[in-house]
Amino acid sequence: MSAGSGTPPISATASNNSAFERIANARRRAMLQQHDPVAARSSAPVTPQPSEPVATVTLDKIGDFLELDFRRLFVWLRAGLALAFMLAVIGGIVGGAYALLSKQRYTVTTEVLINPSNLQVVENDLYSQPGQVDSQLLSTRSKQRILTSGNVLSRVVDELNLTHDPEFFDPDRSTSTSGAVAKPDPKLIALKNLADRVNAAADPTSFVTTLSVSAETTAKAILISQAIVKNFQEELAKAEAAGASRAAAALDSRLGQLKSDVQAAEEKVESYRRSHNLSSSNGQLVSSQTMTQLNGEIVDAQSRVIAAQASYDALVASGINGANPDPTVSEALAALRDRSNSLRQQIDSQSMTFGPRHPTIVRLRTELETVNSQLRTEFSRTVGTAKSSLDKARASLASLNARMNDLKSNVFTDSESEVALRELERDAASKRAVYESFLSRARQISEREQIDTTNVQVISTAVPPPGRSWPPRTALVAGAGAFAGFALGMLLAIGMGISRDMRRPPNRSDLAASRA
Repeated sequence: MSAGSGTPPISATASNNSAFERIANARRRAMLQQHDPVAARSSAPVTPQPSEPVATVTLDKIGDFLELDFRRLFVWLRAGLALAFMLAVIGGIVGGAYALLSKQRYTVTTEVLINPSNLQVVENDLYSQPGQVDSQLLSTRSKQRILTSGNVLSRVVDELNLTHDPEFFDPDRSTSTSGAVAKPDPKLIALKNLADRVNAAADPTSFVTTLSVSAETTAKAILISQAIVKNFQEELAKAEAAGASRAAAALDSRLGQLKSDVQAAEEKVESYRRSHNLSSSNGQLVSSQTMTQLNGEIVDAQSRVIAAQASYDALVASGINGANPDPTVSEALAALRDRSNSLRQQIDSQSMTFGPRHPTIVRLRTELETVNSQLRTEFSRTVGTAKSSLDKARASLASLNARMNDLKSNVFTDSESEVALRELERDAASKRAVYESFLSRARQISEREQIDTTNVQVISTAVPPPGRSWPPRTALVAGAGAFAGFALGMLLAIGMGISRDMRRPPNRSDLAASRA
């Protein structure tokens, strides 16, 4: 066609088409030839009507884009390679500058052994010792939570005066972020920043907890770590002391009522004793003790009666000239009997030599009569004395038996009253035991408040780390920035290539062939 017709030549139009469109047109022609070869050949020389090129995105282009040729992808990447290298250099410079200019942070670690069992300093302690593994783990994890709790960190903020440390509280930055509506609380901001720099991790195979603390300087991080551990131990001791104080206060509130109950029970016991005349000594009623003593006296009286009766019977049975009685009964009677027997022996011996009228025989017979007269008198007196002793023993026994009969009725009455008395005493004893137990326990728990039984041990103190924890090494940050810049450049190259190819006008000859 001529140049004046205004229609661009087919070769020029084809040169403006992208490789992507040429591939799509070739696919359309192949499909037409397969369905209708004659129409495809006849329609091949048809020249499309001239029209102005329109850059638009159609559904056909999107469908063709889904069948992307990867060789075109490399063309896009090669076209954006310079941009990618430029962004890589910029990213490396930015990363290196960030690593050199950003605030450095150092992290120190402290290993703390949190034993679930407290020190057993007193028997039957207020807090029970966990026995099972699950209970021990729960106890350890609860104590570990206290390590980074708000109470501990708040005490650290106050102790180290972190509200005046720019790392934890910057007045200018806090004012700009919070605005002029409300004045920021320095302690809350410092507490939040400190909580962000503290971490506690538990070892799953032991009761060891690792405390990590980050700060701008190593010395500050070590100081904060030591303060946290110290306040953690004090917080545990304070919690135990507070629990013991509450228990002691609860016991003290009950001691007054228990004391009144014990006094009332003991007064009731004493009043019952007075009203029933139940005197006691060494835990036993006086009437019972008296009856026991009286029984002993009766047994002794019976023994005396038996002894007196035997002595009297023996004395009467022996007669005047009988065998010598017990010297304790009558020594004079025994002596007279001995004298009488001696005189008879002398008379019998002298009678064999002298006659009855011999002066010696007469003298001996006179002495014998005198002794016999004395013997009869002494015998009568001795028998009377024995009879009197026997009567006296019998009278004493009868008196004791009469007292026993009178006492038995009193003892039986006291025994019946003692049944009720013992019930009152048991009630008073039980109340007294409870009161004494509570009193002793309250005093013990009050002293327990002053004892720290927490079993927390620092097994590895905080030491200066070999290097900073943030930011990473300068070379690593610069390399990461360069890689990120290069990746961004590649993505931009792909995006620009896709946008450019999708907005180019299609090949008109291919469109006509597709319409035919």
